Amino acid sequence: MNAVRIGAIGYGYWGPNVVRSVSRVPDAELVAICDASEANRAKAATAHPSAAIVDSLDTMLGEHDIDAVVIAAPAPLHHSLARQALEAGKHCFVEKPLTLTSADARELLRLAAQRNLTLMVGHLMEYHASIEYLRDLVASGELGEILYVYAQRLNLGKVRTAENAFWSLAPHDVSMVLFLLGEAPDRVSANGASYLHEDVQDVVFANLHFPSGKTANIHVSWLDPHKTRRITLVGSKKMAVFDDMEATDKVWIYDKGVAPADALAYGEDLMLRFGDIRVPHIPAKEPLLVEMKHFVECCQTGATPRSDGLDGLRVVQVLEAVDASMRAGGAPVDISLEA
Repeated sequence: MNAVRIGAIGYGYWGPNVVRSVSRVPDAELVAICDASEANRAKAATAHPSAAIVDSLDTMLGEHDIDAVVIAAPAPLHHSLARQALEAGKHCFVEKPLTLTSADARELLRLAAQRNLTLMVGHLMEYHASIEYLRDLVASGELGEILYVYAQRLNLGKVRTAENAFWSLAPHDVSMVLFLLGEAPDRVSANGASYLHEDVQDVVFANLHFPSGKTANIHVSWLDPHKTRRITLVGSKKMAVFDDMEATDKVWIYDKGVAPADALAYGEDLMLRFGDIRVPHIPAKEPLLVEMKHFVECCQTGATPRSDGLDGLRVVQVLEAVDASMRAGGAPVDISLEA
């Protein structure tokens, strides 16, 4: 197959990582890098001297022969940039969140479908080897029935003013929860607080309820003394923890549980069970490189990406419902995610 010719948009905070990964994909050719900042363009030119450096998407589309764009610009620009790229007939990768409204996300899905183009969202954790391992573990039934999940993404900084902590941090956790459970929530409730900037929540506690009865809690904050990146799955047979702050041993499986009363001889009391702890060996892979390789393969073959536009839309719908619940003082908000 011919190499996919790619133009990258955004070379600020996360963009250099995306561009570096694109440049390492064997079936991709980094053609151009776009950024409105002169300082960022200078950095890009130094790091990638063979790529054209431009200051607008118009110039990139008009002057360079590209097949696809990868967008790592600020979130408020995602919709307009992706729409322009899709309308120009280019495959499109967009960093999370896909857009800031579900209406805008639906428009991008419609454009991609009409033009038979790949639309993929940067839900990076879906490409993490440990999260793939946990998904397979859940599917195998080793954990039993998943009862509930909770995730924490905490740090001191990076504080933002254009989006609250849930929009900035939680897309990773929402996408992981939906990916691991294979189910969409039907109700959301949330509480948050704004301590640093008015009406911009620095800390959010969100609860997701699922039709099966499963629940998930997501706690995010950029105003916390701990740097935490952890998700815990509690099953009827075993429990599992993914801790991204661990250097190597990121997944821990606990053979712990509670025997129901009807399983005991006298049927009166519950019995706690404490078994072994297992730390599986999971070969390390760079998630961003895996993600970029997947995008290029989907552009070449027409396959549906794991984190496709629909996946991005569902996450945006959850983020919107969390905002609506916080505006309503924590009242539950019913949602119906796209099928």
